Amino acid sequence: MPDQRPLRAAVVGAGAFGRNHLRVYRELEDATLVAVVDQNPAIAIAAGEKYSIPAFTSIEDLLAANLHLDAASICVPTIHHLAAARPLLAAGVDLLIEKPLAANLADADEIIALASRHQRIIQAGHLERFNPAVTAARTLLNRPMFFESHRMSVFTPRSLDVDVVLDLMIHDLDIVLSFVSSPVREVRAVGLAVLSPTVDIANVRLEFENGCVANFTASRVSTERIRKLRFFQPHQYLSLDFARQDLLLIDVTAAAGLSMSELAALIDKHSKPEAPGEPQHPTAGLSMSKVPVAPGEPLRLELESFLQSVRTRATPVVDAPAGRRALALALEINAAISAHAHRAGLQ
Repeated sequence: MPDQRPLRAAVVGAGAFGRNHLRVYRELEDATLVAVVDQNPAIAIAAGEKYSIPAFTSIEDLLAANLHLDAASICVPTIHHLAAARPLLAAGVDLLIEKPLAANLADADEIIALASRHQRIIQAGHLERFNPAVTAARTLLNRPMFFESHRMSVFTPRSLDVDVVLDLMIHDLDIVLSFVSSPVREVRAVGLAVLSPTVDIANVRLEFENGCVANFTASRVSTERIRKLRFFQPHQYLSLDFARQDLLLIDVTAAAGLSMSELAALIDKHSKPEAPGEPQHPTAGLSMSKVPVAPGEPLRLELESFLQSVRTRATPVVDAPAGRRALALALEINAAISAHAHRAGLQ
């Protein structure tokens, strides 16, 4: 029978992502937050004081304190993921590593090899897998054949160590890979640097071996925030809004004869909240319904799932190989963007 005591957890990296991990670990009944690590002494001390926990500026000092850690979240910049994972895995600590899993495939492979050698759990931090709308959509999958993904955000100085594909689009790449379960056959991509040294806006078209096609647009220089995924499958069209945790299902048979743009316009109309005194009316001949979605904070659901894997030794929902697949595809997309830029004389 698994040990039922609260698991002892630490957070490595107390930046924007790390602060959220600290908050949620403190809220969870299944975990005891016991330490924070950040190489910046001021940030480490501030986090330690806020949560009344020991603060360290290195993983070596954390391990030397002998706090009997069970688990840790790695929330440092991507290029440092492997360096942070090495000593923790060797010390017997199970890890949730924020996305992307690593800076390159060689680092990802070493993380996976180390986890196997030390028999440790690795969960890749693909947060949107735990979005309740994604969970609801997964129960309705029936050979999806076309995806349209839009993920836009306003510009912030956060996560500029990676481009928009590894920063934002990788969420949707991971979800579509898990939905389709087919190898990618062709990648076409274009992207531009706008406000940072790396690509800030990108458009990608993927074709899978099973014939499914997926279009992705990601931007971190938008004037608005959009996080939506739409997909067709036999007799159905589903529209998922990550931010609102909404899932709309349309009977495509009833919508026969409508163009893609007309169908998308109807979805936008019917997915908006009702204005006071303006009840929505169903469109004649169109079968449309909202799928029940139990709301929840994705990060909390992600950490609960991670801790359950730590406790039971079960394979995580998003294991390290899944994180590697998303990373490999993102890097292939970046290579395609670079090749396009070279052909177009944009470099």
